[in-house]
Amino acid sequence: MKTEPVVPARIDFDAAGLPHAPDFGDVYHAQVGAFEQARHVFLAGNGLPGRWAGQRRFVVAETGFGLGNNFLATWAAWRDDPARCAQLVFVSVEHHPPTRADLARALHGSPQPELAAELVAAWPPATPGLHTIDFDGGRVRLLLGYGDAAALLPELRLVADAIYLDGFAPGRNAAMWSAPVFQALARLSAPGTTAATWSVARAVRDGLAAVGFELERRAGIGGKREISVARYAPRYLPPPPPRDAAAQPLARDAVVIGAGLAGAAVAQALAAEGLAVTVFERQAAPGAETSGNPAGIFHGTVNADDGPHARLLRAGALLATRTYAPLFDAGLVPGSTRGLLRLDAGPVEAMQALATRAGLPADWVQVLDTAAASALAGLALPSPAWFYPGAGWCSPASLAAHWIATPGVAFVGGTEVARLERAGGRWRLLNAAGGTLAETAIVVLANASDAARLAAAWMPEACAWPLQRVRGQVSAWTGPRAPLALPVAGGGYALPGPDGGVVFGASSQAGDEDPARREADHAENLAKLKRLTGLEPPPDARAWPGRVGWRLAAEDKMPIVGALPAAVPAHRAEQPRRWPRHEGLFACTALGSRGITLAPLAGRLVAAMATGAPWPLEQDLVDAVDPARFAARALRRRG
Repeated sequence: MKTEPVVPARIDFDAAGLPHAPDFGDVYHAQVGAFEQARHVFLAGNGLPGRWAGQRRFVVAETGFGLGNNFLATWAAWRDDPARCAQLVFVSVEHHPPTRADLARALHGSPQPELAAELVAAWPPATPGLHTIDFDGGRVRLLLGYGDAAALLPELRLVADAIYLDGFAPGRNAAMWSAPVFQALARLSAPGTTAATWSVARAVRDGLAAVGFELERRAGIGGKREISVARYAPRYLPPPPPRDAAAQPLARDAVVIGAGLAGAAVAQALAAEGLAVTVFERQAAPGAETSGNPAGIFHGTVNADDGPHARLLRAGALLATRTYAPLFDAGLVPGSTRGLLRLDAGPVEAMQALATRAGLPADWVQVLDTAAASALAGLALPSPAWFYPGAGWCSPASLAAHWIATPGVAFVGGTEVARLERAGGRWRLLNAAGGTLAETAIVVLANASDAARLAAAWMPEACAWPLQRVRGQVSAWTGPRAPLALPVAGGGYALPGPDGGVVFGASSQAGDEDPARREADHAENLAKLKRLTGLEPPPDARAWPGRVGWRLAAEDKMPIVGALPAAVPAHRAEQPRRWPRHEGLFACTALGSRGITLAPLAGRLVAAMATGAPWPLEQDLVDAVDPARFAARALRRRG
């Protein structure tokens, strides 16, 4: 999917403080009030709150988030209902989101001031794509997509229980009520999915009917004599996408193999979906291999074409910040989200031109000249830098241990899984002697390079993953706190040490299996540190001997996340999403040097794919990390 810069909404407020959209010549809500309209049209029109009673999860899809009043009204109704569903997932798209300041002004005086304040505080940067925001401890999840509805809706993967069709009037914003939008909504529906809108325009009703909705009129509100409600009842139901076959929505248990960052993130995400999760790890403790480094960094990247790599890292970094900040603030995991500087050769004018063309908002990334970057770093830097305000560093071992300690997760250390069997519709995990370690509905291979060995027995031979183990040695010193205030990256990294001093590195040697710490690598790391920051160890520093680990990377530098392919499809095999899948068998590996950045997103993606929840990532990006992508590309190259 080709992204475009997000252009914030232009909002005028009249004398009474009501918001207007001058670019569309329309108002944001009826005079009767936004909440009154939301309750009458969207909640009551979809049979809510009654329809979500007793359900594990209820999914609402909305075509225009606007100022968030429909979301807030739905959240409030969910809170007030003792029979509410266990989790409310609200998925919405918005082409022109308001700025945080305009949102706060528009929601001033909201009937739900507490909820409105939480929404304003969590408002994401104006970057294209999906933003995942959790409220009420994750029991309310907002997936907010910034972009054109006609382009973004087809990239979503979910099954909606209810649809809110909202937006400016069809005569003023026809694109929101177009055939492509209605077709996309039909693909996100199942028989019985309901929809409601305040519009009774002929084009709207005909458009919904054309894609399989049955409509009726009901009494309107706020000057609208009638509203439209609908139920999805198609004459023909297309088969579900092959990739969906892996989902096990009725599963109650899962096993994750590997307790590094990837495995721990998956375990936590599955437990959050209500599953009982067992984690098998060959080491005695979580995060004992490469995830055991004392500290590491997380951040996004900026590319001129905003391709899949940049988009994935942006989505991962934004979710990482939301995930980690509360842990750091509570002292549960050592780390910081105060920002990171990534050096760039410049010139700064070219960097600024790129940022302007891409429409990058300042709360996502900023261009700083050498003096400004040095001021933030607390020492003289050699070049301009990209400043990522929400990026930072954390202790990966502490993070993995925290996730493994999630209620519902059981850890079994010192145990290696030799192979998998399929029996009676469940997976059986065996040790080297053939003994059964566990039986479960869902298995996730998150054990780095060993995941490829376990997966090979279950994938077509053409699906072998082109992987490479990359040796890395990290260095550090402890003692007096260095003047370095923020992490600095660029051909290496340096960050303030958790116990004083600096953590820096790292070397990178593909195919090198030497486990010994090497003085030459330490000298290389010291040279990187000096180039990045000018720092050298002080005489009273206590030297740390360093640590060696191996990062697993695929040849395209993207992780491998998703359901394992079961067979080569007879048709359209060049598309990863068309490959048949094993039920309940997934991989989450090859996060490379971006494990801290990508782990929360990868974990949530696997959990969503495994349980049938809405995916937190657009489908074209899921294609880019799909375990079948290498075979699909090979077939595409052959024509």
